[in-house]
Amino acid sequence: AFTVGYAGRLVEQKGLRILVAALETMESDWRLLICGSGPLRKEIETRLASRGLTGRVRFCEQVPSGEMPQYLGAMDVLVLPSLTRPNWKEQFGRVLIEAMACGVPVIGSNSGEIPHVIGNGGLVVPEGDATALRDALEALRVDPIRRARMGHLGRERVLAHYTQARIAAETVALYRDLAAAAVS
Repeated sequence: AFTVGYAGRLVEQKGLRILVAALETMESDWRLLICGSGPLRKEIETRLASRGLTGRVRFCEQVPSGEMPQYLGAMDVLVLPSLTRPNWKEQFGRVLIEAMACGVPVIGSNSGEIPHVIGNGGLVVPEGDATALRDALEALRVDPIRRARMGHLGRERVLAHYTQARIAAETVALYRDLAAAAVS
Protein backbone atom coordinates (compact mmCIF):
# COMPACT_ATOMS: atom_id res chain seq x y z
CA ALA A 1 0.00 0.00 0.00
CA PHE A 2 1.00 3.62 -0.52
CA THR A 3 2.49 4.71 2.80
CA VAL A 4 1.96 8.29 3.91
CA GLY A 5 4.09 9.42 6.82
CA TYR A 6 4.04 12.12 9.45
CA ALA A 7 6.65 12.77 12.11
CA GLY A 8 6.30 15.32 14.86
CA ARG A 9 4.10 16.47 17.68
CA LEU A 10 0.46 15.44 17.51
CA VAL A 11 -0.97 18.90 18.09
CA GLU A 12 -3.63 20.97 16.33
CA GLN A 13 -1.29 23.41 14.56
CA LYS A 14 0.57 20.60 12.78
CA GLY A 15 -2.52 19.98 10.62
CA LEU A 16 -3.13 16.31 11.41
CA ARG A 17 -6.89 16.72 11.09
CA ILE A 18 -6.31 17.96 7.53
CA LEU A 19 -4.08 14.96 6.78
CA VAL A 20 -6.67 12.52 8.10
CA ALA A 21 -9.46 14.27 6.16
CA ALA A 22 -7.39 14.02 2.97
CA LEU A 23 -6.73 10.33 3.47
CA GLU A 24 -10.36 9.55 4.30
CA THR A 25 -11.36 10.72 0.83
CA MET A 26 -8.71 8.73 -1.04
CA GLU A 27 -10.27 5.72 -2.72
CA SER A 28 -6.96 3.94 -3.20
CA ASP A 29 -5.19 1.66 -0.76
CA TRP A 30 -3.05 3.65 1.66
CA ARG A 31 -1.37 3.34 5.04
CA LEU A 32 -0.53 6.08 7.52
CA LEU A 33 2.63 5.92 9.63
CA ILE A 34 2.68 8.49 12.45
CA CYS A 35 5.90 8.97 14.40
CA GLY A 36 5.27 11.12 17.43
CA SER A 37 3.01 11.70 20.37
CA GLY A 38 0.69 14.36 21.66
CA PRO A 39 -2.85 15.25 22.67
CA LEU A 40 -4.43 14.59 19.24
CA ARG A 41 -3.55 10.90 19.17
CA LYS A 42 -6.78 9.73 20.83
CA GLU A 43 -8.88 11.94 18.54
CA ILE A 44 -7.14 10.59 15.43
CA GLU A 45 -7.56 7.00 16.61
CA THR A 46 -11.25 7.56 17.38
CA ARG A 47 -11.91 9.28 14.04
CA LEU A 48 -10.20 6.55 12.01
CA ALA A 49 -11.96 3.83 14.03
CA SER A 50 -15.37 5.42 13.39
CA ARG A 51 -14.67 5.12 9.66
CA GLY A 52 -13.33 1.57 9.82
CA LEU A 53 -9.77 2.68 9.01
CA THR A 54 -7.94 1.65 12.20
CA GLY A 55 -6.02 -1.08 10.41
CA ARG A 56 -4.46 1.46 8.07
CA VAL A 57 -2.63 3.49 10.72
CA ARG A 58 0.46 2.73 12.78
CA PHE A 59 1.66 4.95 15.61
CA CYS A 60 5.31 4.96 16.67
CA GLU A 61 6.06 7.05 19.74
CA GLN A 62 9.49 8.03 21.02
CA VAL A 63 11.52 7.08 17.96
CA PRO A 64 15.22 7.66 18.74
CA SER A 65 16.79 10.07 16.24
CA GLY A 66 19.27 7.43 15.11
CA GLU A 67 16.38 5.16 14.09
CA MET A 68 14.37 7.85 12.29
CA PRO A 69 15.92 7.16 8.84
CA GLN A 70 14.55 3.61 9.05
CA TYR A 71 11.03 4.94 9.63
CA LEU A 72 11.38 7.59 6.94
CA GLY A 73 12.55 4.91 4.53
CA ALA A 74 9.28 3.05 5.10
CA MET A 75 7.32 6.04 3.77
CA ASP A 76 6.40 6.73 0.17
CA VAL A 77 5.86 10.39 1.11
CA LEU A 78 6.18 12.49 4.24
CA VAL A 79 3.53 15.15 4.87
CA LEU A 80 3.80 18.26 7.05
CA PRO A 81 0.39 19.99 6.73
CA SER A 82 1.02 22.71 9.33
CA LEU A 83 -1.55 25.43 10.00
CA THR A 84 -0.63 29.04 10.79
CA ARG A 85 -2.20 30.35 13.99
CA PRO A 86 -2.27 33.90 15.41
CA ASN A 87 0.57 33.03 17.78
CA TRP A 88 2.38 30.35 15.73
CA LYS A 89 3.57 29.42 12.25
CA GLU A 90 5.98 26.77 11.07
CA GLN A 91 9.49 28.20 11.49
CA PHE A 92 11.45 25.53 9.66
CA GLY A 93 10.04 22.01 9.64
CA ARG A 94 13.24 20.04 10.30
CA VAL A 95 11.47 16.76 9.55
CA LEU A 96 11.21 17.91 5.92
CA ILE A 97 15.02 18.11 5.71
CA GLU A 98 15.36 14.72 7.38
CA ALA A 99 12.96 13.10 4.91
CA MET A 100 14.53 14.81 1.90
CA ALA A 101 17.99 13.72 3.07
CA CYS A 102 16.67 10.15 3.00
CA GLY A 103 15.34 10.60 -0.55
CA VAL A 104 11.71 10.61 0.59
CA PRO A 105 9.44 13.02 -1.32
CA VAL A 106 7.66 15.57 0.84
CA ILE A 107 4.41 17.50 0.78
CA GLY A 108 3.97 20.53 3.00
CA SER A 109 1.48 23.30 3.47
CA ASN A 110 2.32 26.88 2.69
CA SER A 111 2.62 27.74 6.40
CA GLY A 112 5.62 29.79 7.45
CA GLU A 113 8.95 28.63 6.04
CA ILE A 114 7.74 25.29 4.65
CA PRO A 115 7.67 26.42 0.98
CA HIS A 116 11.19 27.85 1.28
CA VAL A 117 12.53 24.69 2.90
CA ILE A 118 10.92 22.41 0.31
CA GLY A 119 11.85 24.50 -2.74
CA ASN A 120 11.88 22.19 -5.77
CA GLY A 121 12.28 19.13 -3.55
CA GLY A 122 8.58 18.46 -3.00
CA LEU A 123 5.04 19.75 -3.28
CA VAL A 124 3.41 22.65 -1.45
CA VAL A 125 -0.36 22.82 -0.92
CA PRO A 126 -2.53 25.57 0.60
CA GLU A 127 -2.75 25.15 4.35
CA GLY A 128 -6.04 23.78 5.59
CA ASP A 129 -7.03 22.42 2.16
CA ALA A 130 -7.69 18.69 2.55
CA THR A 131 -8.78 18.37 -1.08
CA ALA A 132 -5.54 19.86 -2.40
CA LEU A 133 -3.56 17.61 -0.07
CA ARG A 134 -5.50 14.55 -1.23
CA ASP A 135 -4.89 15.49 -4.85
CA ALA A 136 -1.15 15.91 -4.23
CA LEU A 137 -0.99 12.55 -2.45
CA GLU A 138 -2.91 10.88 -5.25
CA ALA A 139 -0.65 12.44 -7.89
CA LEU A 140 2.40 10.95 -6.19
CA ARG A 141 0.72 7.63 -5.50
CA VAL A 142 0.00 6.99 -9.17
CA ASP A 143 3.42 8.15 -10.40
CA PRO A 144 6.36 6.27 -8.85
CA ILE A 145 8.76 7.88 -11.35
CA ARG A 146 7.72 11.34 -10.17
CA ARG A 147 8.10 10.21 -6.54
CA ALA A 148 11.63 8.98 -7.26
CA ARG A 149 12.51 12.19 -9.09
CA MET A 150 11.17 14.31 -6.21
CA GLY A 151 13.10 12.21 -3.71
CA HIS A 152 16.27 12.78 -5.72
CA LEU A 153 15.64 16.53 -6.04
CA GLY A 154 14.95 16.78 -2.32
CA ARG A 155 18.19 15.03 -1.44
CA GLU A 156 20.11 17.32 -3.82
CA ARG A 157 18.47 20.33 -2.14
CA VAL A 158 19.55 19.14 1.31
CA LEU A 159 23.13 18.59 0.14
CA ALA A 160 23.23 22.03 -1.50
CA HIS A 161 21.63 24.05 1.31
CA TYR A 162 21.23 22.21 4.62
CA THR A 163 24.36 20.24 5.50
CA GLN A 164 26.27 21.27 8.61
CA ALA A 165 29.19 22.41 6.43
CA ARG A 166 26.90 24.57 4.27
CA ILE A 167 25.17 26.17 7.27
CA ALA A 168 28.54 26.83 8.92
CA ALA A 169 29.90 28.48 5.76
CA GLU A 170 26.83 30.71 5.46
CA THR A 171 27.09 31.67 9.14
CA VAL A 172 30.77 32.59 8.77
CA ALA A 173 29.96 34.64 5.66
CA LEU A 174 27.21 36.49 7.55
CA TYR A 175 29.56 37.31 10.46
CA ARG A 176 32.23 38.51 8.04
CA ASP A 177 29.71 40.78 6.33
CA LEU A 178 28.56 42.16 9.69
CA ALA A 179 32.13 42.73 10.85
CA ALA A 180 33.02 44.49 7.59
CA ALA A 181 29.95 46.72 7.86
CA ALA A 182 30.84 47.63 11.47
CA VAL A 183 34.37 48.66 10.44
CA SER A 184 33.27 50.87 7.55
